[in-house]
Amino acid sequence: MSLAVLATVAAGVVISVYLVVFLLRHSPRKPYDSELQYITNGTAGRFKLPPRNSPPSENIEITVVVPCFNEHGRLRAMLAECIEHLEARFPGQYEIIIVDDGSSDGTAEYAVDLAAELGLKPHVLRVVQFVRNRGKGGAVTHGMQFGRGKYAIFADADGASKFSDLDKLLESIRRLDRNEPETRAAVAIGSRAHMVNTDAVVKRSFVRNFLMYALHALVFVFGIRTIKDTQCGFKLFNKAAVAKIFPKMHTEGWIFDVELLILAINQHIPVDEIAISWHEVDGSKMVLARDSITMAIDLVVTRLAYILGIY
Repeated sequence: MSLAVLATVAAGVVISVYLVVFLLRHSPRKPYDSELQYITNGTAGRFKLPPRNSPPSENIEITVVVPCFNEHGRLRAMLAECIEHLEARFPGQYEIIIVDDGSSDGTAEYAVDLAAELGLKPHVLRVVQFVRNRGKGGAVTHGMQFGRGKYAIFADADGASKFSDLDKLLESIRRLDRNEPETRAAVAIGSRAHMVNTDAVVKRSFVRNFLMYALHALVFVFGIRTIKDTQCGFKLFNKAAVAKIFPKMHTEGWIFDVELLILAINQHIPVDEIAISWHEVDGSKMVLARDSITMAIDLVVTRLAYILGIY
């Protein structure tokens, strides 16, 4: 086969791949007007969120973003632990943003009731309600951009991570940004990689572990090779990192964690991976086989979209 023919075939393959990835690319939907507002305890009506990625409030050190989809049965334990720790470490200097991702079980109203029950003043806990489901990535991306804290962490509603491990992440990120959260972008992420040989992983089903290792292999090949656990739902960003990463996000599904890490690495933002405590909690919204396949496809599309310049 001549070089000319090989070149033609190669060009055809590249063009075909480009077209496929272009057609499968992710396009975040624009928010409805009501999704730019929030409800809170102790007062009626809706209130406007601050402008996206506005400068942090002087008196807010930490923003906690909690994506929720039908979390009526699991949210209380997580919020109670979160608030107890924040009150001890940052009294009067934190906020919690619950992003209700189109729940049908009254999660938003339940979160407001919990805020009152747990003794929070109005506007400390803010609940944003999506008109329709966007996916975990869409919920996290939306909530993180409206935080008023110098640092913002997103944490899963199931309480699988020990919230006091926030202190480890804060220590790390402050070392990276030299206590300049608005100017030196930095990220610290929770990691469960140290737990691979513990009961938390070993006792899970063969299928679940097989899919986990398969995803890790795909992430290594198509995504990130310097981070052992990309999917842990406990990630901390300073204000500068939030502004550089989240407005550029495309993926709204489960694999969004990989994209935000790709964006951090591409922009030379330091990322520190910190071992944290974690335990499995029943009630996951992931449909294992279906969502694993979707995650694999989304991962390949996302990585190729950056390589080909589509994103």
